[in-house]
Amino acid sequence: MPDLVSPAAIPVILALLVIGTLLVALTPSAFAHRIRATTLSATLSALVIGIFVFLSFDPSESGWQFSFDYEWLPFIGSRLSFGLDGLSLPLFLLTLFLGPLCVLVSVNEIEERVKEFHICLLLTEIALIGVFTARDLLLFYAFWEVLLIPMFLLIAVWGSGNRVYAAVKFLIYTLVGGLLMLVAIIGTAWAASQTAPLQGRFTFHLDSLLMTRIDPSLQTLLFLGFAVAFAIKVPMFPFHTWLPDAHTEAPTAGSVILAGLLLKMGSYGFLRLALPLFPDACFQMAPLLAFLSVVAVIYGGLMSWVQSDIKRLIAYSSVAHMGLITLGIFSFHPTALLGSLIQMVNHGLSTGMLFMLVGMIYERRHTRDINEFGGLAHVMPAYTAFFLIALLSSIGLPGLNGFVGEFLILVGVFQAQWVWAAAGIIGVLLSAVYMLWLFRRVFHGPVSKAENTTLTDLSFREKWLVLAPVTFFLFLLGIYPVWLLRPSEESVRRVTERVLAERASALTPPSKVFPAIAVQELADDTIQFLFRGKMDLQNTARSGLANAHNGLEALFQQPFQGSPFRFRGQRSAFGGAAQPFDEGESLADRQPLTDDLLKGFQENPFIKRR
Repeated sequence: MPDLVSPAAIPVILALLVIGTLLVALTPSAFAHRIRATTLSATLSALVIGIFVFLSFDPSESGWQFSFDYEWLPFIGSRLSFGLDGLSLPLFLLTLFLGPLCVLVSVNEIEERVKEFHICLLLTEIALIGVFTARDLLLFYAFWEVLLIPMFLLIAVWGSGNRVYAAVKFLIYTLVGGLLMLVAIIGTAWAASQTAPLQGRFTFHLDSLLMTRIDPSLQTLLFLGFAVAFAIKVPMFPFHTWLPDAHTEAPTAGSVILAGLLLKMGSYGFLRLALPLFPDACFQMAPLLAFLSVVAVIYGGLMSWVQSDIKRLIAYSSVAHMGLITLGIFSFHPTALLGSLIQMVNHGLSTGMLFMLVGMIYERRHTRDINEFGGLAHVMPAYTAFFLIALLSSIGLPGLNGFVGEFLILVGVFQAQWVWAAAGIIGVLLSAVYMLWLFRRVFHGPVSKAENTTLTDLSFREKWLVLAPVTFFLFLLGIYPVWLLRPSEESVRRVTERVLAERASALTPPSKVFPAIAVQELADDTIQFLFRGKMDLQNTARSGLANAHNGLEALFQQPFQGSPFRFRGQRSAFGGAAQPFDEGESLADRQPLTDDLLKGFQENPFIKRR
């Protein structure tokens, strides 16, 4: 329905939420019902527009859609630029979907400072939409940092127990990461301005930055600035320690936002910025980041197993699930990347639903201690059914959404490095162990506490307005995920191609990239030239270069004119530094070229000698 949606849909949604925030701020605090109704109306209106945006989205396009670009700070090259593609669309929809649910789930929980609470909810949604749709790095950073204020207040003011400590810890971690990212953003803009495409022009616009190729010697430093900020948000091990405290002390809506959306800012940042802007640095750091992801998967599972607080158990499970997502990202395999993207949505739905359910039982019993429960299936059958569905989704039962994302990640990671996939499977098994252990302790057996015998089951609002919509999408994404996978395929392919263009042979077996015979013959010719001395020097070099030329044509699916190594300053497809080959130059003088090719083969783990 392209005629029903304006290209300025994103600013319209942001404007609606801003107007809703102003209306709530102007409403007297005594009118709590009016405040909730206004907030719910604003979030539902944004969701309706988001649905039309999704229906109008063209899955065959890999570029930006619904773009809005306006001059903002021209003297530093920053623009007010928004847009959606296949990477941002799923998280954009998830943000709009969870917004009204956060309002509905807080009806009975939040009774003090109702106006301020809903202002924070609306500001949080505004910032999240800005992060997921910004096309300018400075604009991205502005929304990234704005989110800290309402999120800090949600934990510190409406949290429980040791909420101030948890809020301050969250603020310090994320603020430090944000400052490092700001330095990296400025450094990226400067480094890009020194390249030929920009010719000294300073800009923060993502499209302009992606036209450049930053010096590999600078990429690592710039990547680290972004990576630390994203790793804190995910959170990756060992930057995870703020998460269990924040989850445990936050109100239910705050926990849903944390698990469902805020953690995804980090993984989205890796996909949106780190991989396309710094491919060389990503390859250098990939083994370390994959190792940390594996550690997070196993560590998060083991820590969840020993928790006695239900909310803290689910918080540590988020560390494990997000570790699997980042493992898929740093495998650089397109299947795993697509799985990581869809798993961000899956985790947001299933874990967000679990936190909603924990909040509902906490309203009734004012405790989250596992030992205080038992036999709830006899007292709260509807609650038990919804909890079981969310739990099975979280552990990846086929037919529910969690299976789709985890399966795609593991399939892709296995093709890149089977050892990582094996570690990921261990994490999946651990999630089944601690989740089923939780379910048995809380819901099975006799009712062990007298206080539990009088618990009321789910209300109409909780059952049909909050939990039923989430349950519907858990099954829809598990049975028919293509409706969300297809719009993301082209964008994931674009990111993958950009990254693999730097070092394609280091990621994919040669038989899947270019003819294996070309690789084998090139290696044979090179080794004969270097060690056997049985062939004429010029014929050997010509044969080797011809095979390399054929291989590169197949790799990039386009003909190369002249020498395959004529592109100065780039890397060859075989891992070594490309060197120009001038016409008329004696091949006998080009032994370093064949040395370079052989070194590339020796360093490439996927190319096997016969």
